[in-house]
Amino acid sequence: MNPTSYDFAIIGGDKRQIFMANDLIARNYSVIVYGLMDQLLDLTCTTADSLADAIDSSQIIITPIPVSKDGNNIIAQTTQSDLTIPQLCNLLSSGQKLYGGCLTKEMKKHCDNSGIYYHDFMEQEEVILFNTIATAEGTIAEAILASTTNLHGSSCLILGFGRCARTLADKLRGLCGHIDIAARSPLALAAANAASFGTVPLLTLGEKIDQYDYIFNTIPSLIVTRELLVKTNPNVVIIDISSAPGGIDYEAAKELSRNAKLCLGLPGKYAPKSSATYLINYLLTNLERSDSYVFA
Repeated sequence: MNPTSYDFAIIGGDKRQIFMANDLIARNYSVIVYGLMDQLLDLTCTTADSLADAIDSSQIIITPIPVSKDGNNIIAQTTQSDLTIPQLCNLLSSGQKLYGGCLTKEMKKHCDNSGIYYHDFMEQEEVILFNTIATAEGTIAEAILASTTNLHGSSCLILGFGRCARTLADKLRGLCGHIDIAARSPLALAAANAASFGTVPLLTLGEKIDQYDYIFNTIPSLIVTRELLVKTNPNVVIIDISSAPGGIDYEAAKELSRNAKLCLGLPGKYAPKSSATYLINYLLTNLERSDSYVFA
């Protein structure tokens, strides 16, 4: 194949990439995929025989969000041996465009050195903010599934007050939960207070942690230690949405019979179609702005 056989090549991913492929096809673009296998995939979509086949067939390459969990293997629904970042980089050539989320330093360096345009979705503020909606809704879904009590009227603690935490706090307040924010930064605590949430300095968390029915962690470092877990309500539900390995001592949580769960990739699990539609609209706008790209 040649680089103009298809408008887009989608490499790996989850249901978001399935719906991205379907959305593009519905808009009359041609799409080839590799590393995807789902009954929801449009029947007119072409599946490549190899990574090389997919990369060589299009100028625009779309990878997962995040592209990898371990820095080497590309996240995919299938297990082909060529679905690795080094092999992807070796196949990319000057003039191609690479899109994805949380692109590795290796990928960016290769693109810079090889004349390949790249665009990281998760470095764009508007994409990040939209992503917090699905993340917050997915977090609440996980909490409901893990608990035997209502969120309505419950006592909720959110660790951190970044983008995801703020959206989550708003959604929980909409469900009539009583929300406290625990943070280290005085600025974050001031922002939480200004938004009419309760506040708890992280250093004094041990004095109140037994009061909560739900604990939501957004801080990507060990926060809820064994010392804190011992003090928690035995029936507490702990949902951790920070980056792996999370901010909870999971070994201690298991020993103490605490209901704690690390929840990654929530937008792909709970709102893949909405996420896909937003990403495709964003991608097409970016292509138009970058160089008035003309499709084959």
